[in-house]
Amino acid sequence: MAEIHHFAHGAFNPVAAFLLSFIGCLLGLVCTARARATRQRGRRARWLVLAAIAIGGAGIWLMHFMAILGFAVPASPLRFDPYLTMSSLALSVLTVGGGLFIVGFGRRRTLRVLGGGVVTGLGVVAMHYTGMLAMRVYGTINYNPRLVLASVGVAVVAATVALWFTVTVGSWSRIAIASVVMALAVCGMHYTGMAAIQVRLHESGIHHVQGVNPMQLLVPIVLITSAALIGMAFSGLKAMTEEEFAAPPIPSPGGGRHGETPFTVALRPGGDTF
Repeated sequence: MAEIHHFAHGAFNPVAAFLLSFIGCLLGLVCTARARATRQRGRRARWLVLAAIAIGGAGIWLMHFMAILGFAVPASPLRFDPYLTMSSLALSVLTVGGGLFIVGFGRRRTLRVLGGGVVTGLGVVAMHYTGMLAMRVYGTINYNPRLVLASVGVAVVAATVALWFTVTVGSWSRIAIASVVMALAVCGMHYTGMAAIQVRLHESGIHHVQGVNPMQLLVPIVLITSAALIGMAFSGLKAMTEEEFAAPPIPSPGGGRHGETPFTVALRPGGDTF
């Protein structure tokens, strides 16, 4: 078996990956709080789409790519198939979105959260191993089946916990704590899956590997991510402005505080839920 390094650049990649995951999960949970606050199905759907992009795109997939930049096989070049890499991004966003929509409409029920967690968790696993399938070395990549099963379990549990957070957390402090827990879970799933990797190099001395250097993917990925986050921010601000003008304050006799809007109710303990 070939020698493998998971932290080729030291602590930079895992720390950066965790921070990216935390930011993505934080933005996603804020979007789900907005979704809980709105009474219109169309606007709720839009907030859930933004949450799927934030959690699936930045919180999970971008974390995966940043962490994988720290992976190295010293005896072989490392290359990536760009089409499979971008396909893994689509998988991440779509499956997270599927889980959010399962729990985001209708009454909150444990079965909804569990079902959404399974769907999202298996989607995250598919994203991770599609991203790994995109990786090329001068040899063959195999996996330890026990660690693969462990990564599946971690992904399903992490996704279920994440969806539970999306329908329960309300205050800013709870959103921040939930984002830390979600980021730790996502990173744990990733590195569990990475620990399953086994590389067997070819015996030939020619080390030509087809694909794109990971550093060449970094620039377009940063640009795409930046454009997506900026677009999400503008879309969110527009929706917030529309809702603030459209929604009258909740009268205090109904249980709310004077001058509150549905969003401020959702972002305090005991606030509105799906």
